[in-house]
Amino acid sequence: MQLKIMPKKKRLPAGRVPLILFLCQMISALEVPLDLVQPPTITQQSPKDYIVDPRENIVIQCEAKGKPPPSFSWTRNGTHFDIDKDPLVTMRPGSGTLVINIMSEGKAETYEGIYQCTARNERGAAISNNIVIRPSRSPLWTKEKLEPITLQNGQPLVLPCRPPVGLPPAIIFWMDNSFQRLPQSERVSQGLNGDLYFSNVLPEDTREDYICYARFNHTQTIQQKQPISLKVISVDELNDTIAANLSDTEFYGAKSSRERPPTFLTPEGNASHKEELRGNVLSLECIAEGLPTPIIYWIKEDGILPTNRTFYRNFKKTLQIIQVSESDSGNYQCIAKNALGAIHHTISVTVKAAPYWIMAPRNLVLSPGEDGTLICRAYGNPKPRISWLTNGVPIEIAPDDPSRRIDGDTIIFSNVQERSSAVYQCNASNEYGYLLANAFVNVLAEPPRILTSENTLYQVIANRPAFLDCAFFGSPLPTIEWFKGAKGSALHEDIYVLHENGTLEIPVAQKDSTGTYTCVARNKLGIAKNEVHLEVKDPTRILKQPEYAIVQRGSTVSFECKVKHDHTLIATVTWLKDNGALPNDERFTVDKDHLVVTDVRDDDGGTYTCAANTTLDDVSASAELSVVDVPNPPFDLELTNQLDKSVQLSWTPGDDNNSPITKFVIEYEDAMHEAGLWHHQAEVSGTQTTAQLKLSPYVNYSFRVMAENSIGRSLPSEGSEQYLTKAAEPDKNPTAVEGLGSEPDNLVITWKPLNGFESNGPGLQYRVSWRQRDGDDEWTSVVVANVSKYIVSGTPTFVPYLIKVQALNDVGFAPEPAVVMGHSGEDLPMVAPGNVHVNVLNSTLAEVQWDSVPLKSIRGHLQGYRIYYWKAQSPSQRNRRHVEKKILTFQGSKTHGMLPGLEPFSHYSLNVRVVNGKGEGPASPDRAFSTPEGVPSAPSSLKIVNPTLDSLTLEWDPPSHPNGVLTEYTLKYQPINSTHELGPLIDLKIPANKTRWTLKNLNFSTRYKFYFYAQTSAGSGSQITEEAITTMDEAMASRQVDIATQGWFIGLMCAVALLILILLIVCFIRRNKGGKYPVKEKEDAHADPEIQPMKEDDGTFGEYSDAEDHKPLKKGSRTPSDRTVKKEDSDDSLVDYGEGVNGQFNEDGSFIGQYSGKKEKEPVEGNESSEAPSPVNAMNSFV
Repeated sequence: MQLKIMPKKKRLPAGRVPLILFLCQMISALEVPLDLVQPPTITQQSPKDYIVDPRENIVIQCEAKGKPPPSFSWTRNGTHFDIDKDPLVTMRPGSGTLVINIMSEGKAETYEGIYQCTARNERGAAISNNIVIRPSRSPLWTKEKLEPITLQNGQPLVLPCRPPVGLPPAIIFWMDNSFQRLPQSERVSQGLNGDLYFSNVLPEDTREDYICYARFNHTQTIQQKQPISLKVISVDELNDTIAANLSDTEFYGAKSSRERPPTFLTPEGNASHKEELRGNVLSLECIAEGLPTPIIYWIKEDGILPTNRTFYRNFKKTLQIIQVSESDSGNYQCIAKNALGAIHHTISVTVKAAPYWIMAPRNLVLSPGEDGTLICRAYGNPKPRISWLTNGVPIEIAPDDPSRRIDGDTIIFSNVQERSSAVYQCNASNEYGYLLANAFVNVLAEPPRILTSENTLYQVIANRPAFLDCAFFGSPLPTIEWFKGAKGSALHEDIYVLHENGTLEIPVAQKDSTGTYTCVARNKLGIAKNEVHLEVKDPTRILKQPEYAIVQRGSTVSFECKVKHDHTLIATVTWLKDNGALPNDERFTVDKDHLVVTDVRDDDGGTYTCAANTTLDDVSASAELSVVDVPNPPFDLELTNQLDKSVQLSWTPGDDNNSPITKFVIEYEDAMHEAGLWHHQAEVSGTQTTAQLKLSPYVNYSFRVMAENSIGRSLPSEGSEQYLTKAAEPDKNPTAVEGLGSEPDNLVITWKPLNGFESNGPGLQYRVSWRQRDGDDEWTSVVVANVSKYIVSGTPTFVPYLIKVQALNDVGFAPEPAVVMGHSGEDLPMVAPGNVHVNVLNSTLAEVQWDSVPLKSIRGHLQGYRIYYWKAQSPSQRNRRHVEKKILTFQGSKTHGMLPGLEPFSHYSLNVRVVNGKGEGPASPDRAFSTPEGVPSAPSSLKIVNPTLDSLTLEWDPPSHPNGVLTEYTLKYQPINSTHELGPLIDLKIPANKTRWTLKNLNFSTRYKFYFYAQTSAGSGSQITEEAITTMDEAMASRQVDIATQGWFIGLMCAVALLILILLIVCFIRRNKGGKYPVKEKEDAHADPEIQPMKEDDGTFGEYSDAEDHKPLKKGSRTPSDRTVKKEDSDDSLVDYGEGVNGQFNEDGSFIGQYSGKKEKEPVEGNESSEAPSPVNAMNSFV
């Protein structure tokens, strides 16, 4: 709990004197409980200057408390305001607040005036401030015709705003038609009066939509002035178009108007005076014009500008001092300076003061017969006048009270009685304002009462102050005494301090300060007491503090913070960065004692604080994190020694951010030709701050510098001032000169033109020259504009030409250019390659040879030769219109080439054409050729059908690509035993016209693997493989099936089942009678795992269950009518069950294999088959 420490306190003297406080008669710090009779007190009221929105109801607040509850009345403009006569005015119940309903009808202007509220009961009357009600206003701009403004480049200008007078005053800003704020700078800025000031105008200031806007926040409206049109022209604009183009930059604008020293646009003259009220914001403004743009400085004569209260606005043209006081009075000087001079203006500032309180009167509670005083002291400039009122009436005309006496700013009361109760008002006023304070005198006779809650628990940290509250009231004022302990021993130590409001302070609480404290209040009318409790806790401490760290960007840093605290308190540890929350970034992780930052960035540097908090105390420890980073950009760039082809650049390095600068990189911008693009100029070592730079002609240079260290490169500096070099003839010619024809009768000459930086002057052009290489013609030349191509028409086809392109400008020609060779346009070749013949190398590859075409007939650059070849159509394909042709191109002058990927045993045709840059020539006569046979592909399919006891039938489809004439098929096969070992391989030749073959005399129930492929005269093709199995012995299958379907077998099975059922019933009856079944004992003794017991829960045999959770017998296990069993018809065949199934009969001959139950989740021992034992299997085992 945070306790308020009163400024006045009394320390007890040493010795064993009880801790008793005799309070003075004035107990203004104490609140009178609301259940006691007391005069009214104003608790809430509207501001003195109350501007209301005319679109909403007017609410004038006046709230007060008192006993009995006060009644309220109002005056308006000094006379009684009868609200009952105005239907639009109501007063809220139990309140003095007025609500004027102007939304339904009426106007806000009707209720303008000065209002004052009076709250009255039988003990007195309190009054509010004079509340001045004024509706807000947002008037329109007066219509005016604004003439366009035309100014010479560099001249000063003031665009007036003159907004309409509104209430409250409007906020002024300048925008264009698109509602975008106009950019402002040291050259262009808005003054405090709303006008827009230009220290000097530039061509870029030309626009037709300079619009001043006035925003009235109270009514949320914006008013607009008529747009102002401004045109800025240069001095040579009408006579010299080139000069006009050059003046589109600030550099040329400055040259076209004479430079001049600064003069002030505002304020006027050498001196002015400013008056401001105490506590307001002092705003001083100086705006100057000049060329170059002046810079403003501020000083205070015979004084220093207050550090923490001084701010510069509007590019230092406005000086602001907040919370201004009388000590800020004096002379302030603004200085405007440029390269041609300086000027200053002195502003004399006087700070006046509306009245402010030194000591405001406070409520006074007295008992009958006591004395007291009310003090009202205020100060201002000029000094305020103090006047007193009682119950809202000037004290001079109020009823006389013999108990009071006025002494200037003090009212002295003596021997007061109950009739002396009243509310007094103190008014302090001067020409700048007034103060009004209500203070009542309440005469009461009340026994003591303690207002602090009983048994309040206070918890404090050891070695810190403890404050135990004992808020009290009584009249006459009680004396306060404190005791400690259950026995109520009085406090005699001098380590305690008792405050006037009854609070007991223990300046340094120790562990032994813990306990119960009793506060006793006494006056002549009675006594009251209250107990409170104090607990002293161990302080929270940081055992291990975070330490200073220097890390490189991208690494990981960890801060440690170990905290110890009182075990009865809950501590919360919070990490802060620069006194704010940690960034919301997954790179920051916090565990019990550590803060870890991974992938450290530049902006992670700063102060990291570990803050441990409990409900009673908090401690913190901080550590700095320094991140090594790229340098800050250089600044203060300056150009000196400005020559035609060189200049010296100097700069001031920025902070190296803990890593030494290794070099500076200088870049330039050509504002004339490539504005906004920066190019590399030079590099110097990190110890230099100047560089001598070589320059090119006719470039409007601006430079910037970047610093570089081991971490990286800084951001660029701001650009330097611009510097224009003189024009000169070009010092280089265009590059990449070529001559190629686009048509057979032309020559297209192209080149890479010079950029603006390389032009060296205005009027860049090119002289293009050409002549035939093999003739004696003179050079033909033409001068063209700044383009990159020229077309020469009427040339012979594909003739070599000599070409040159020379740059020139208004100053002169570039050096003699180099001569390059080109050719006029190409045409299609006229002759086809001859003597084409084909050499077939194998079934898929052929070689083609041809004679080269004479160069003159090519009529262009030889690109190569192109072979078209295609497969001859079969009779079924001859109806197709489109023949798919394949193309192979051979570069250069080759006269032979290979055709890969041909299909064997096929007929092909081909022709050859020569190719130049224009296209293909005519085709040679078609040449036919054929490919020999090849090996076939694998047969398309292989199936084994109709397996029998000793035979298998194979069916197949021929190869999809025979690649010749099939001569035969080869079938190889071999048996596979149960261990997957392969038997001997048997080879069989099959005629080519067969697609089915039956193998006989095979072993029964045997798996075979087959290998099958086709052959042509060229050899064997790819093979296809397959596996199959012959069937089992049919006689054995028939015998097993016959047993399973015999009637005697079925009858035997039924008899066995009936016998077992009878035995079960007898066993069940005997067990219920308490006896035992002998056979059961025998079974238990032998524990034969082959025999399954009954289910003990219901006394029945368990149903058969296989290992796959109660699978029924499959339908296919029934024997077909032909008394044979086919494997593909049933999974429950004799093959599946086999002849080795054991454990189907017991030793006594009873058959239980089909009907015996299984224990849940346990397999039957001795039976390795997972399938259910069938009667067939059982009988098979029996025989």
